Amino acid sequence: MIERTICFVSDRTGLTAETLGHSLLAQFGGQHTRTVTMPFISSHKDAQGVVMRINEIALRDGARPIVLSTLVDDDIRAVVRQANAFFLDFFDACLAPLEAELGRQSAHVAGHGVKELGADPAHSERIDATNFALANDDGAGQRDYRSADVILIGVSRSGKTPTSLYMALQYGIRTANVPLLEEDFEQRALPKDLRPHRAKVFGLTISPERLQQIRDERRPGSRYASLAQVEFETRNALDLMNRNQIPHIDVSESSVEEIASRILDRMKLERHIRA
Repeated sequence: MIERTICFVSDRTGLTAETLGHSLLAQFGGQHTRTVTMPFISSHKDAQGVVMRINEIALRDGARPIVLSTLVDDDIRAVVRQANAFFLDFFDACLAPLEAELGRQSAHVAGHGVKELGADPAHSERIDATNFALANDDGAGQRDYRSADVILIGVSRSGKTPTSLYMALQYGIRTANVPLLEEDFEQRALPKDLRPHRAKVFGLTISPERLQQIRDERRPGSRYASLAQVEFETRNALDLMNRNQIPHIDVSESSVEEIASRILDRMKLERHIRA
């Protein structure tokens, strides 16, 4: 069976495309897939860059990728359709029938905003939590750990960012995330900035094989994606978490929905909004 690449393309975070896409793909048990998320595609330049990436994947795989899209803008969607891929857009499939039923044209705006159809009462909670996650992503930016509900740690590409954004959008949880670096492994301790907030820290671990697969999609053939490097990082990350008694879960075979749910349960976090 040929492994197929699934590209989630969105003008926002891509979480809606991922959620809907995984629900569709679950109907094809046994099909081997690899996934790539291409978020924040909001201009013709972005769209042209996506076309180049998709065409490169098609050339590499020897099979056209499957593009699952939540692009709202017709012009941007038309550009992405030019890629060598099987293209399925959720908005394209749903908007026309809904326009016919409601007897009016859609606003064609990204994200929330069509207030006549009923505003999301938790909209501000979602936006605030999402902005917090983006501002405190990858140990950069604000580093406002005092205001965080939870702080995720793990090696690079272990799923910290998508989990942070999912928890923000679905539950209004303010999540910061911090990568574990070689200097942390040498000290065998949490990064200094996190130590006062240890009770909020939660770890994501991942198998070397899965991590190598993810990194190789990003930087093929690099030291960053080598088996020796990922084995070193995953082994030391797990040792650091155990040594510092940080609760953690293995995310190798878990969806972002499962990861978020398990974190909320283990950390006894109260949802600010209901999914």
